[in-house]
Amino acid sequence: MTLSVQQKVVVGHYIDGAADEPRDGSFDDIYDPATGEVTKRVAMGTPAEVDRAVAAAQRAFGAWSEVPPVRRAALLFAYREALVRETDRLARIITSEHGKTLDDARAEMQRGIEVVEFACGIPHLLKGDLTENVARDVDSFSLRQPLGVCAGITPFNFPAMVPMWMFPISIACGNTFVLKPSEKVPSLSVELARIALECGIPAGVLNVVHGGRPVVEALLDHPGIRAVSFVGSTAVARAVYARGTAAGKRVQALGGAKNHLVAMPDADLEQTADALLGAAFGSAGERCMAISVAVAVGDVAEPLLARLKEKAVALRVDAGTAPGSEMGPLISAEHRRRVAGYIESGVAEGAELVLDGRTHAAAQRDGFFLGPSIFDRVEPRMRIYREEIFGPVLAVVRVPSAERALQIVNDHELANGAAVFTRSGGRARWFVHNVAAGMVGVNVAIPVPMSFHSFGGSKNSLFGDHHMHGPEGVRFSTRQKTATVRWPSNEAGGAEFVMPTSK
Repeated sequence: MTLSVQQKVVVGHYIDGAADEPRDGSFDDIYDPATGEVTKRVAMGTPAEVDRAVAAAQRAFGAWSEVPPVRRAALLFAYREALVRETDRLARIITSEHGKTLDDARAEMQRGIEVVEFACGIPHLLKGDLTENVARDVDSFSLRQPLGVCAGITPFNFPAMVPMWMFPISIACGNTFVLKPSEKVPSLSVELARIALECGIPAGVLNVVHGGRPVVEALLDHPGIRAVSFVGSTAVARAVYARGTAAGKRVQALGGAKNHLVAMPDADLEQTADALLGAAFGSAGERCMAISVAVAVGDVAEPLLARLKEKAVALRVDAGTAPGSEMGPLISAEHRRRVAGYIESGVAEGAELVLDGRTHAAAQRDGFFLGPSIFDRVEPRMRIYREEIFGPVLAVVRVPSAERALQIVNDHELANGAAVFTRSGGRARWFVHNVAAGMVGVNVAIPVPMSFHSFGGSKNSLFGDHHMHGPEGVRFSTRQKTATVRWPSNEAGGAEFVMPTSK
């Protein structure tokens, strides 16, 4: 028997270590993108839920911030072990709401768990510096202390990884946290919070509130929140940064991307085509690090395009749970229409549509499917080049030289990531040194840094001074304090009326 919408399971908030039943808010539908069917409903919170979550986090902060870092690390290690054991179940939750393949969902879980592993080193990461005798009998040392209640606002494309870019390091540093996940993929965040409680992380340290714009604005305006992390589109990231900083908060806001892969004439053709295939069409292109532009230098364009088309035609597009599936559906019917509109726009502006994902067999089925699309002879003036599509659409730009390729990349307002494929060490070093992107790959199409480095772009792909996770994540989640110390001695010094200096 098919359940009515009213009978669907409701995904509620998770506040102060318990499921928080929906009260006055509305509900949104949660879809299975592979079938187009409504499978659950999510409670859409209000400022009242934000107030309850922040109050719970504030109550928990005093005791949690005083827990020794080595003890916090032990709890996070137990959390890491639980997430490893639960990876397959959690990956299936991701696939059921996002649509990505199970293998991709498992890989996402792994990348999130790696940030938890990094956070387990917090006793070392919080070590300060000490200088003895900055002046006679005077020592100086620095330390890093937690901020208070922090918040994270995350997108739909990585229900596990992006939240885990934020909260593990934040709570490892002694903060408490309120997470606002995308309402399209809400279930995984609740599971992450519930498992944390089971591993001994106290109630109120990690809270989850679902909702749309009213919840986001309430988090940005709330006087009890000290710092906000955000990942989403550039327009929203800019607005989040402006509103949060105006309210006196520390904000890191990661925006959109238009990532380029520059294929040099000496690049390994097979390696480059395989890399482009996975980077452009993996997770249906719904990645902030997806390659959406291939810049073909010189005579590499024709053979690369032919090989890429051959591989893309053979790509297996199916439900994320289907055996052998390599690319799943898009997140929603609305997003599918948006991506299809970009394809129409590319054709209208004169780009050559080499492969049309709208005609793919999977696109004719129920669900939110599109096949891979490839445009050739794309020009920078075109909308499909200028704007982030966030779907399985690859634009090929032809240029005569490496210098022109670099100019193309650096002229774009979005500078999240870029890659170069070449056999030349000198050319690769030149590209890494001169490219404007925040993350760079050499024969690596998706150069997402490991957890012990930091993630972030440049120009309009990042608003704020700190990148996410790694050492930058620790700095973002703490405030530095410096102490200058002299202990009483038997020598009488007398009063001094000049600026202290080293003597």
